[in-house]
Amino acid sequence: MGEQTVKLTGCCEPFNPDPWQDKEIIWKDRIFVKDHVTSFFHIPLNMGKKVIKNMGLIERAGAKAPYQLMLTDEKSLWGSDIYIDVIKEVPGAKMTKLSGTFLTKVFEGPYQNAGKWALEMKEYVKSKGKELKKLFFSYTTCPACAKAYGKNYVVLFAEID
Repeated sequence: MGEQTVKLTGCCEPFNPDPWQDKEIIWKDRIFVKDHVTSFFHIPLNMGKKVIKNMGLIERAGAKAPYQLMLTDEKSLWGSDIYIDVIKEVPGAKMTKLSGTFLTKVFEGPYQNAGKWALEMKEYVKSKGKELKKLFFSYTTCPACAKAYGKNYVVLFAEID
């Protein structure tokens, strides 16, 4: 049988987990567009609307990063902050910078496994002799694209001391 080609959705790019699996990444003042998403028991209610709004601002500013990375800080049951990677300041958007050392690990499966993945990531950080400061989730595709591609990858970024 020949290689199977992935039919692009026109929305999210297919995700290659290899560059993100078990890596240590150091950022110094990496710039992001930051916004807040309302949630109900960690289920985002307005994420699509926020991403569309911010991507419009990013594209108009010519600030889209070559690889579109979006991090989520699941701050509470009722909301999270999203961070969208950009290459320069974006007029009309709230900007922030992230600096630090991060360990990454790729997970695959339904979003309902996020709690299990967070515990596994904490153990992974501990196994490396490090201490977890903050945990970010990177949802690599929207739910519709994850279904179309047949894989739902999530990368966890553990900021460490």
